Amino acid sequence: MKRRFDRTQRVADLIQKTLAHMLLTEMDERFRFVTITSVTVSRDLSYAKVYVSVLADEEDKIKQIVEALNNTAKSLRYNLAHEVDLRVVPELKFVYDESTARGFKISSLIDNAVKKSEKKTKE
Repeated sequence: MKRRFDRTQRVADLIQKTLAHMLLTEMDERFRFVTITSVTVSRDLSYAKVYVSVLADEEDKIKQIVEALNNTAKSLRYNLAHEVDLRVVPELKFVYDESTARGFKISSLIDNAVKKSEKKTKE
């Protein structure tokens, strides 16, 4: 049996790929440290939630970047409409994805615990 892909997932992947390219090449320099981790599109393709991670540690800076992305969402949607061939281009809402930062935190905690246990076994 052939594996079928959901249309919303294909549209989400297309939006993710195109937006990532646009942020990297065409937008302001502050968006160069933004990574689009995933996109979810509503069933009727009218709304898209774009999850982003930011290469920054300060919460204020992260909030400012996500807010700036949401402020430029209309122009990004306009440019997206010219890049992709869709009848309706969904409205974009950018949301900070904490999973990457949380993963790095957990990884560093595990590394520290391993180093401490190695020191104790050497002594």
